[in-house]
Amino acid sequence: MVRRALILIEGHRGIGLLYVQAAQRLGLHPVTLSADPARYGYLAAEQIEAIRVDTDNLDALIRECSRLRATYDIAGITGFAGDDESVYATVGKLCQHFDLPGPNPASIEQCCDKFTQRQLLAGAGVPIPAYRLAANASEVEISAAEIGLPVIVKPAIGSGSIGVRLCRNIEEVAEHTTYLLGGKHICRSSPRILVEEFAQGSHYYAKIMGNEVLAIGAASFGPPPHFVYREFAFPAPLTYHEHERIVDLSLGCLRALDLGWGPTGIEFRWTNRGPVVIEVNPRAGGSPDPQLVQLAYGVDLITEHIKLVIGEEWDLRRSRSHAAAARILLPDSDGTLDWIDGDARAAAVPGVAEVKLYIEPKTPIIRKGDYRDWIGHVIAASSSLAQTKAILQHAVDLIGWSITPVPTTGERKGSVTNSDRD
Repeated sequence: MVRRALILIEGHRGIGLLYVQAAQRLGLHPVTLSADPARYGYLAAEQIEAIRVDTDNLDALIRECSRLRATYDIAGITGFAGDDESVYATVGKLCQHFDLPGPNPASIEQCCDKFTQRQLLAGAGVPIPAYRLAANASEVEISAAEIGLPVIVKPAIGSGSIGVRLCRNIEEVAEHTTYLLGGKHICRSSPRILVEEFAQGSHYYAKIMGNEVLAIGAASFGPPPHFVYREFAFPAPLTYHEHERIVDLSLGCLRALDLGWGPTGIEFRWTNRGPVVIEVNPRAGGSPDPQLVQLAYGVDLITEHIKLVIGEEWDLRRSRSHAAAARILLPDSDGTLDWIDGDARAAAVPGVAEVKLYIEPKTPIIRKGDYRDWIGHVIAASSSLAQTKAILQHAVDLIGWSITPVPTTGERKGSVTNSDRD
């Protein structure tokens, strides 16, 4: 009997293995196509079939999938955006080519261009921050003056908060613009910069499958000027009216952007004029969202997504009502990680569901001001949000590390531990 295969385009540090394991539980053989399979350690560790192919080349991917069809029955194709959201549009094109269920690539592409996304949302009457598109330093400064400081300056295309910065004065605007136009940040995009009003208020985000808003979470960030996530929690502490406003707004976003197949994540700020949409991400969110949703509501987002991908009926019914939260471990300085431990003690705390460290001792640390700064996470769940947060804090306090800063001229070499924080 021919084995049914699930093709995964690229991998993912946080949820790649979860997709592999979910596929195997569904009786599928996962095959990863990647420009560099060695980037994803779980592939070799779990002996997952992986094939090196240029994932920027649609024709090369079509040829590879056609070759695989000689060996497997390809049940479905999906993938991970990572640093480059265009991968998920490529997934949609592959699904169309092989007549498999998948997202509309045109909808994905217009959504991944943040300026186009802003235009479509504004045209549909969705509340968003004021924005301007700029192509050079002069246009960025003019846009910032028109909108009014402080502003957010970021690439028009990208993900993971890469290249996103809060600029509080014109000097910071000029500095960050120089950085973006200088080609130092990694996003492969044209030099188009989005300048946006800084929408201030509590941060919430909706997890959506198809046209159903499954859950609304709350999140907080580390210190400005960057937007590095620090904590996530489900459910968000919202009143019924506030919850319904976000649900209605989420569905309005789907209509405006012609989305509604598979997973979508929408970020909001609750400002003094109510909720405004910060960003719509037309793809599955990374860790720790799937774990939190499953702990809080009993819905396995990854398994249900794969069912949709292979044309099977999914089940999004909730089976529990708990409170789940995650804390991201963030380094306090650049340098070399001397040691990190306490993860086993943290994992033993009642109510802790997962403790994961992403790096090992002697790893160089260079903070970039985005998701790549994460060095680990702790996840906990209980019957109430207050209790969950108390469990989480206790567990995080048990984890310690030391970083030896890179000395500059005239500095004495020392070390910084996470107990030096706050």
